[in-house]
Amino acid sequence: MPEPTSLNTEIRDWLMDCGLFDQLQLADFTAAAGYFSISTIAQGAEIFHEGDAGSFMCIIHSGQVAVQKTNSDGKRVTIATLRSGRAFGEMAVLDGERRSASCVAASDCQLLNLGKDSLEKMLNDAPKIAAKIIRAIAVSLSKRLRMADGQLLSQQI
Repeated sequence: MPEPTSLNTEIRDWLMDCGLFDQLQLADFTAAAGYFSISTIAQGAEIFHEGDAGSFMCIIHSGQVAVQKTNSDGKRVTIATLRSGRAFGEMAVLDGERRSASCVAASDCQLLNLGKDSLEKMLNDAPKIAAKIIRAIAVSLSKRLRMADGQLLSQQI
């Protein structure tokens, strides 16, 4: 196994720190790190736009990201503000559909990115690790959907 680079070590540490992948072992994190990249986004910059093709997902290492939807008047409305450890953009990476919302850096951000191509490569190269990553993403999405369902129900009562 090749010696991890300092960048891969940093990515591994960020993956371990985010809390999303608690089921992974140290060796899994080390192997998965090679498929992720790091980006720094300035406050106010758009990370992606509602309706765009989804080619990557992100995990926030530091900073905050505003999730915005366009309302019926054509105005953007912030529907959520995401903080460190939170993944976003994963629906489009998993299902191949267009982005369901825009994401904008609400502060300077450092993000871990996983491209759709990198996820496909991980599925071919290291299917067991890719399965753990995808399962963790699916569990995260499932929790968010259950929370949204609960919020919808409480608004109707």
